[in-house]
Amino acid sequence: MGRGRVQLKKIENMVNRQVTFSKRRSGLLKKAHEISVLCDAEVALIVFSSKGKLYEYSSDPCMERILERYERYSYAERKIAANDPPQNENWTLEHAKLKARFEVLQRNQRNFMGEELDGLSIKELQNLEHQLDSALKHIRSRKNQLMHESISELNKKDKALQEQNNLLSKKIKEKEKVAAQQAQLERHSDDIDHLTSSVLVPLQLETLNIGGSLQGTSDGRDNEATTTQTQANSLLPPWMLRPMNE
Repeated sequence: MGRGRVQLKKIENMVNRQVTFSKRRSGLLKKAHEISVLCDAEVALIVFSSKGKLYEYSSDPCMERILERYERYSYAERKIAANDPPQNENWTLEHAKLKARFEVLQRNQRNFMGEELDGLSIKELQNLEHQLDSALKHIRSRKNQLMHESISELNKKDKALQEQNNLLSKKIKEKEKVAAQQAQLERHSDDIDHLTSSVLVPLQLETLNIGGSLQGTSDGRDNEATTTQTQANSLLPPWMLRPMNE
């Protein structure tokens, strides 16, 4: 017994409508896949449920390529149909094109963030995973490159600072050596001056006595001895001052 023909009208029962939608959607996706494989055709299928949920199928791993191709084709067809379209129509077409592309980019961004993945097939999820892996590899490669460049720059700065430190240490040692030599020369000069003065003073005294009188010198020495004897006697006790004969 064959199946009866179904009347094409809205199914009022919500449960039956949902079951029919799921079955017909699976069959539609299957047919789209079959025609893309059998006929080597590029197929893009977009379905929105009554609740606004998106279901899509693309024979190409990237549906955006098919959508962009469709937009270019439809735009070219409209341009051929109207030899001189108004300026407002051009802006309308451009706005629709940019809006569709913006929606696609927004959906891709949400998918990259891990959102709205329920409507994606296994193939689309694998493609998304491959894109994320490629992006992570590129990010890690760039991070490692920046880290190596930073380390190399720090090594160059460290080497320059070490060379500058060695140069300053060398200058300080040279200055200390010069200062030590100057101090040694000053001490040597002071020793020479002191030795010269100690030798020249007695010579000057003898030079002064050469032209004087011997009698005067003798008298002066006697007076000096007498004065010294008197000072010594004043300091001695009386019993030590008695004559030796007593």
